[in-house]
Amino acid sequence: MAGKIKNYYAGGNTAKGFHSFYESNLQGLERLFILKGGPGTGKSSLMKKIGNEWVEKGFNIEFLHCSSDNNSIDGVIIQALKVGIVDGTAPHVVEPKAPGAIEEYVNLGAAWDKEALRLHKEEIQSLTSRISECFQHAYDLFKEALEIHDDWEKIYIGSMDFRKADQLTTKLIEKFFGKMQLNKKADIRHRFFGAATPKGAVDFIPNLTEDIPKRYFIKGRPGSGKSTMLKKLAAAAEQKGLDVEIYHCGFDPNSLDMVVFRELGLAVFDSTAPHEYYPSRDSDEIIDMYQLLITPGTDEIFADMLSKITDKYKSKMAEATTYLAKAKELHDELETFYVSAMDFSIVERIQEKIAEEIRTFV
Repeated sequence: MAGKIKNYYAGGNTAKGFHSFYESNLQGLERLFILKGGPGTGKSSLMKKIGNEWVEKGFNIEFLHCSSDNNSIDGVIIQALKVGIVDGTAPHVVEPKAPGAIEEYVNLGAAWDKEALRLHKEEIQSLTSRISECFQHAYDLFKEALEIHDDWEKIYIGSMDFRKADQLTTKLIEKFFGKMQLNKKADIRHRFFGAATPKGAVDFIPNLTEDIPKRYFIKGRPGSGKSTMLKKLAAAAEQKGLDVEIYHCGFDPNSLDMVVFRELGLAVFDSTAPHEYYPSRDSDEIIDMYQLLITPGTDEIFADMLSKITDKYKSKMAEATTYLAKAKELHDELETFYVSAMDFSIVERIQEKIAEEIRTFV
């Protein structure tokens, strides 16, 4: 029986620039291969092939997806073997803790023809510079969008009953955890709920919650206390020794969009646009923060203002996405120089060497 693949983002293009949670997800590994090499050198393909080999053997694996390329991955982890492989090139630089003992650099650049690349030095430098400019434009626009989002939140924060918000959170903590206290240290993993990609907002919620028996869909508006409640739930679980998967907002890494308590078979997540989902199982439940905590009629009272804010916000987000798409287009162009200069038979030998070493870990 084949294993299962858990898909998520550990790095993202955000309003704070590129933000990484790689370190959180690589903790506990006893062997980590860090791939180095330019674009188009086969890093993603190598990781997918090795990951799929172990899925076919019945092992569960994790694919860390690339927020800048919808078809690529930045890492694969096989938790049962305590082994992982990651792309260690910018912007997701991985700093080794025990070089040689745990981490090993793997240079795929050994497979390229340096002379062929030197012939295109100026084009490569130009494309690299233009790609960086596109990302910076996207980050600047995301930052502007976040400032607009803050204005959006203020409307609802001013209409929220904070006493009721505290009562709701306390009630959920008691309902979920009761008097539970586990005699162990909680394992906390920080990830992204979704990501801003060249194709817009993408998430893996169905995949991440497919094995979770009980799911709570949080509905509400910006500023209605969703993230604050999730932070308090995560903190309470950690104090009780429960493992927590903490999923940050792909737009604002300081905000939370989901917490998962797999030991309890429980997930609570923000189910509003751009990651809007609705209950599809009998056990699914909705928590409507607007209905429970916000003064009735707030939407209607501020309708004109909200309409203008929403339009401005969506416009900035759409413009930022065009820059991510342009960066991807330029990156594809850059890849062609490296692909044409690569000897992929060498990459295949490197892949097989890594695969053989991993097979000894069983």
